[in-house]
Amino acid sequence: MSDNNYYFDGAGSAGGPDTQGFTLCSRRINSFSARDCRVVFTSLAVISLGVAVAFAALGAWLILPFAGAEALALYGAYRWIVRHADDAEWLCISGNAVVLAVKENAQTRQYEFNCAWARLVVNRRHGNVRLALRSHGREVEVGRYLDSDARQKLARDLKARLKVQ
Repeated sequence: MSDNNYYFDGAGSAGGPDTQGFTLCSRRINSFSARDCRVVFTSLAVISLGVAVAFAALGAWLILPFAGAEALALYGAYRWIVRHADDAEWLCISGNAVVLAVKENAQTRQYEFNCAWARLVVNRRHGNVRLALRSHGREVEVGRYLDSDARQKLARDLKARLKVQ
């Protein structure tokens, strides 16, 4: 591991070797594949609906709408997890450019800043650290998939690279 590229535990790995610049890739932690997630959520829904049908057969039919609502909530949670499974963030400083690409909800947005104008904004609140890059009235959050310690380390490194005092 070089000084310019990082691997944050649980956050993903940096891009390829780049001895001149700085590259960071952070991702959501995904412990399930889409198939595994589908199996888990389908199993939960089937068990819930099965228990509801058994109680409805015993005369407690009012449980069916609540079991249906629970199955819909499970489906919504499953869809949200699958939709955001590939969310990631890439930060690259090369030459005089800072490029941040954010992939959320299957859409990628790219932001480009000039190193001379970009400033790092660090907000500390209740032990949490929020980082953002700001330039010309535009502010974009950075390090959203990193834990607090990794964000603090990233803040130190970005301040040094952006020549912020």
